[in-house]
Amino acid sequence: MTNHSIKNFTTHRLIKGEDLNHHGTLYAGRSAEWFIESGFIAVSKLINPKNLICVKIHGMAFSEPARSGETVCYTSKVVFAGNTSLLTYVYVTKGNSKKVVVDGFVTFVNVDEKTRPTPHNINITAVHPKDIQLQEEAKKLRKKN
Repeated sequence: MTNHSIKNFTTHRLIKGEDLNHHGTLYAGRSAEWFIESGFIAVSKLINPKNLICVKIHGMAFSEPARSGETVCYTSKVVFAGNTSLLTYVYVTKGNSKKVVVDGFVTFVNVDEKTRPTPHNINITAVHPKDIQLQEEAKKLRKKN
């Protein structure tokens, strides 16, 4: 079993015209793409990316829109490891703000060459109170599956 502490990984995006919906704000589908990609980047630091598949987005709640010309920052971290699964927490801020405008969890599964779930032998250790809280939330989400 390999032990890992929780680490943040950050991706920045510039919102352009092709990223907008008919209201002139960031299209939720594009945000979901970036959301999953951000989680994938965090998980791929622990497991070979060719062995990962995304199986579920556990909510992606928006609290305010983002518009063309704004930048968004996707921060992700692996907060829980099951036997074959890894759950990431992803949150999004705009520009230089620390205000979270989107957040949620994404589950990835470690698979073999035939896409069958396979153990990854990873353990995630939460130390900081916020990370411990996120780990508990991830455990509850996992039980709902």
